[in-house]
Amino acid sequence: MSIEVKGLTKIYGEQKAIDSISFNVSKGEIVGFLGPNGAGKSTTMKIITGYLQQNEGEAIVCGMDTKKEPIPIKKRIGYLPEANPLYPDMFVKEYLFFIASLHQLENKNEKIDHVIQLVGLTPERKKKIGQLSKGYKQRVGLAAALIHDPQVLILDEPTSGLDPNQIAEIRDVIKNLGKDKTVLFSSHILQEVEAICDRVIIINKGKLVADSQMSELKQLQAGNLVQIVFKEQVNQNLFEKIPHIKSIRSVDSYRWEMQSDEPAELKKQLLELALQNNLNIVSLQSEGSRLEDIFRALTA
Repeated sequence: MSIEVKGLTKIYGEQKAIDSISFNVSKGEIVGFLGPNGAGKSTTMKIITGYLQQNEGEAIVCGMDTKKEPIPIKKRIGYLPEANPLYPDMFVKEYLFFIASLHQLENKNEKIDHVIQLVGLTPERKKKIGQLSKGYKQRVGLAAALIHDPQVLILDEPTSGLDPNQIAEIRDVIKNLGKDKTVLFSSHILQEVEAICDRVIIINKGKLVADSQMSELKQLQAGNLVQIVFKEQVNQNLFEKIPHIKSIRSVDSYRWEMQSDEPAELKKQLLELALQNNLNIVSLQSEGSRLEDIFRALTA
């Protein structure tokens, strides 16, 4: 295992930021690390990278304990924190040369050029960091995390501030890196997690609430989603007597989403309801649970 977390606990004053969580991440895995704000994601990542020390439990990276061997571990980790720390008065290549020097790398210029191309910084490579947009600053942070070719990548909100085209480019970079590295990837953009990750870990209020392959999680959680669109406006009271609805959400008064363990039966009942009330159905369809629905069910 590249990352092993065993009974990890971190306490701030009287609050447990993380409460005895355990999980493993292997080489070649890209794992989505999810949770609402304040759930303990960033604290966990900082402990794994050696920036914080836990109160209880162990964090082991590449077979080494983060408390006992913090410096050798940092050589094997590429870390992009949520608050991307950069020097705005330095030029992009100057900053990356500085990071390469800290890692005591050979062939610095060659590696800088490679990582600039990898993360799509070529058009901005001669600018000062302070002149860059937020999206390009994020790319500089990612380049700094990758320049020493680490075995483990810890990415805390790596697509924050990027536009849709940039997100797609960084997504491809992360997917390619994940073929021979270990990637722990945190994001609030759940569509990105679905696109990049085969496995997700979800924490809530410092506790682990899910650790599963994406496909298995969707089968286990929250039934199926039924979506219906009416031509007319509909009040939610109309659905009260339908027995197979577990939860219901109004997109607007025309569009409704419902969770059900028996989606086929629910669709029949909705058709009958429309006939009884002279309503016109524009569309009626069902699909497996989305990650967004699962996340809300586990962390609400």
